[in-house]
Amino acid sequence: MTDHELASQLAAEAGRVLLSVRDELAEASASERKAAGDKRSHDFLMEALAAERRNDAVLSEEGIDDPVRLAADRVWIVDPLDGTREFAEPGRVDWAVHVALWQSGEIVAGAVALPAQGITLATPDVPAPPAGPSSPRIVVSRTRPPAIALDVRDRLGGTLVEMGSAGAKVASVVQGIADVYVHAGGQYEWDSAAPVAVARAAGLHASRIDGSPLEYNRPDPLLPDLVICRRELADAVLAVTASR
Repeated sequence: MTDHELASQLAAEAGRVLLSVRDELAEASASERKAAGDKRSHDFLMEALAAERRNDAVLSEEGIDDPVRLAADRVWIVDPLDGTREFAEPGRVDWAVHVALWQSGEIVAGAVALPAQGITLATPDVPAPPAGPSSPRIVVSRTRPPAIALDVRDRLGGTLVEMGSAGAKVASVVQGIADVYVHAGGQYEWDSAAPVAVARAAGLHASRIDGSPLEYNRPDPLLPDLVICRRELADAVLAVTASR
């Protein structure tokens, strides 16, 4: 398999693991579902990557950060369950699995699975979103929309779309359900690596909120902010976010 195919397959299969956990623990507490989902998806991905790409390093949200990755040429950056809150709530579909590959300074492959929707978006061929409305839709957290996203809405005369996980938010821009995703409340590399790969493959703009490049496989995996949007909106969005 190519790296693109492997990323897509692993994200989709981890998603099926998570759907099984959801069914199995339907009567359990939300905290039990969250813990089981995180662990089983992480274990699956680590075992699969060890079998398929044994010489590559891995950075996972649920794993111990091994500094060997900093000297590696290839590092898989994975989030076994993005959106644990939504995963633990019966019926919610806005959670995801992220699998991305960093190689020689760049994210070169990635997949975002939306298991409850039966969708996996994966590089290299991601369709561009359909044309959007004249009033841009800014996708935000359903519980804590960041002030910067509200500023973008106000300056661009847009509307808000509430959604759960970061992967689901980026997927909504890729799919044409939303037009802009702005985040400045703190994230890590595994939150955005695969979504950024998929967004760029679809022809979208992706950067830090000041317009600088998104960099991965750094000693500190904190990557607290990003902008993903339609290219025709990038200048207007960055005019708001770069001043923050």
